[in-house]
Amino acid sequence: MRRLIVEEPLSRAAVWSRRTAIFALATAAVSVGLARLANLDAGPVLTVFAAALTLAFLALLLAGSAGVVIWRTGRRGAGQAALGCFLSFALLAYPAYLAARALPLPMIADVTTDFETPPAFMISAKAREARAGQTPPAWNPADEAPQRESYPKVQPIFVDLEPAQAYQLALRVTKDLGWKLVDSNPPNLRVDGVAQIEALARSPVFGFAYDIAIRVRPLASQTRLDLRSVSRVGRQDFGANARHFDRFAAAVQAALQEP
Repeated sequence: MRRLIVEEPLSRAAVWSRRTAIFALATAAVSVGLARLANLDAGPVLTVFAAALTLAFLALLLAGSAGVVIWRTGRRGAGQAALGCFLSFALLAYPAYLAARALPLPMIADVTTDFETPPAFMISAKAREARAGQTPPAWNPADEAPQRESYPKVQPIFVDLEPAQAYQLALRVTKDLGWKLVDSNPPNLRVDGVAQIEALARSPVFGFAYDIAIRVRPLASQTRLDLRSVSRVGRQDFGANARHFDRFAAAVQAALQEP
């Protein structure tokens, strides 16, 4: 005797939650690809990424709606709704982490170790080409107070080396950190002995650019290293520029302790 098995209908909201979450991930991947491969400006890239986040929120709403329907009617689709939730949370996790991390940080995108005379960015053809013809804005004195409060460890670095040795050390550290060396000038002993290094760092996901200027200045018995790091995108750097200094200072200290 044959038995008729009637399956419960599938929740449409659950299906669309999964589909929307997958589409959100694909949209986010497109935004990252546009930033890294097409090298588009930050505006269009962030617009596409914002659309991906909106889709992820929509997928969560659909998953919630599906959960209510499944609970009340016994329809199938719990697995698809759960997958939609998981993919959406996976996409939203990193922006949420950045937002939480940014809350206590100051609204600045320019960090320097010298408030009086910040390291200057080079005006050579190589430097201008690396910056796409743009020049980082002049240092804003209003940023000094919030930087001192939030990043007190961002201070000049003093090394017991000759200027030429300190210059070579800074060059090596720049390359070891994975920063792109844009241009450099060795110590000019005929004038003031100051050396310059300009580098380019990138954010881990979108590859947004940070311009970094390093100055090597001789003193009476030491050499002073100053650094300035400026974000090209946004008014807040999420602490990235201060982390550039922390990494640079730690690498210099480690190099000095090498036998």
